[in-house]
Amino acid sequence: MRKPLVAGNWKMNNPIESSKILLENILHQSELLESMLAKAGQASAMDVAIFPPSVYLKETQEILTGSSLHWGTQNVSAYDEGAYTGEISASMLQGFGCDYVLIGHSERRCLYEKLELDQFVLDQIVAQKYDMATSHNLTPIICIGETAEDYAAGKTEEVIARLLDVLIKHKGATALSQTVFAYEPVWAIGTGKSATPEWAQDVHSFMRDRIAKHDKSTAESLRIIYGGSVNTNNAAAIFSKEDVDGGLIGGASLNVDDFIQICFAAALKTKT
Repeated sequence: MRKPLVAGNWKMNNPIESSKILLENILHQSELLESMLAKAGQASAMDVAIFPPSVYLKETQEILTGSSLHWGTQNVSAYDEGAYTGEISASMLQGFGCDYVLIGHSERRCLYEKLELDQFVLDQIVAQKYDMATSHNLTPIICIGETAEDYAAGKTEEVIARLLDVLIKHKGATALSQTVFAYEPVWAIGTGKSATPEWAQDVHSFMRDRIAKHDKSTAESLRIIYGGSVNTNNAAAIFSKEDVDGGLIGGASLNVDDFIQICFAAALKTKT
């Protein structure tokens, strides 16, 4: 069974002192959850990762080092060094103990779309960042999903397939074993509208089948998590689906109790 992953994306929220308190509280509550799961024979039932704003990486590293929690950043440069003002390289992230990096989040894609970059160019940028992350032993969480317009037009699979095919062509399907995919329907991010568990399962299954055509073993082991208004009310139902391996959590990751409850829902997936 694939080990569930719950990733908390803080986006651009919280002043530094509030972030330290949030990290310490998540650490404390996660340790209590781990202890409870261990007593139930479910030690290490899921992985948990935190994605704070990059300016808080030093504090994140100091607080979480030595724990079972992982951390990463919300973006990474497609280049390792040079005159790229404001960018952060994969090699820099290694120095802060990062394990993961988000790549291609739709909120960033929308910014680039306003600059009139077409989808092919955006997919190529994702592929370059994917390269950079894996070459520095960072696990990329590659975000993928359709807009409301694509959804209404029945183009979900077309959108999903386009990026998957770019990545497979770029490095081969086997290389995807080093990644995590996050299916995030753009129409569900921060809107309070979540995909139904059945819809999430159908899309995740489509992704896995698409990759299996090239490498069945990679497809079976690949973690595909769901993101888009996941909360304490819907997490368990979404995570219960066969091809949903956890979640990328936005707003709910800023509330300790909600986030830990969602982690618990992920842990229950392994209880079979």
